[in-house]
Amino acid sequence: MLPKEELLKGIENRETITRIIDLAEQAIKTWEIILSNFLSPPEIFEAEGVFQKLTEVEIVSWGGYSQAERKRLAIARSDLPIDTSNVALKTINIEGNFLFDTATHRDFLGSMLGTGIEREKTGDIIVLGERGAQAIVVPELVEFLEMNFQQVRSVPVKVKPIELSELKIREPKKKELTTVEASMRLDAVASAGFGMSRNKMVDLIDGGDVRVNWKEISQASYAVKTGDLIAIRGKGRLEVGEVTITKKERYRVNLTRYV
Repeated sequence: MLPKEELLKGIENRETITRIIDLAEQAIKTWEIILSNFLSPPEIFEAEGVFQKLTEVEIVSWGGYSQAERKRLAIARSDLPIDTSNVALKTINIEGNFLFDTATHRDFLGSMLGTGIEREKTGDIIVLGERGAQAIVVPELVEFLEMNFQQVRSVPVKVKPIELSELKIREPKKKELTTVEASMRLDAVASAGFGMSRNKMVDLIDGGDVRVNWKEISQASYAVKTGDLIAIRGKGRLEVGEVTITKKERYRVNLTRYV
């Protein structure tokens, strides 16, 4: 048995991670590859942190394409080789004429969930403007959605399965920048990366709008480091790259901002 209580120390998404640990125990007992439902980015981050502590099992996360936010986990004993091909996914095309009634990501998701399915069974949704959208789901949902998913807003839609290779992925816009700071404080690095005043950043941190590696951080003085991902609700993400010390003993920080 895995040391569940020890593994759950400091975990925010306890219910989800508890289920993942239960799946890992099942994988150990059965010698089978076990799949999770789709997880959100914070859940994936915590799950990967938990499994780094274990030698008995390994996981692979995959959401259908490299930038996918929502992903499923394949979980197996360390003796069994696994890769992304073990993560079962299907892709559907949601076709309709949205020229005069534009639908958002929230509209498509709401209409899908309105058929009675659970959020955990759906991955990313890619909105294609007036042509509709594409969605990644667990394989067992495809036939159900073909029959029951018939409308988004006022627009009739037709659902059909497509290949993963047919996904119309848009590369995220990113901007590389460098800043020199007196410290690696969150408010200093993030305000430089997001191009806003230090006071505004402190307000966002105090308001609970800032996460580092998907965990809410409420202290402006929190020290960030290379590899950290800073996310602000509604403003995108910032990745902390290489950090070097200048001759004046300040921190030169390479940053990548995704919008």
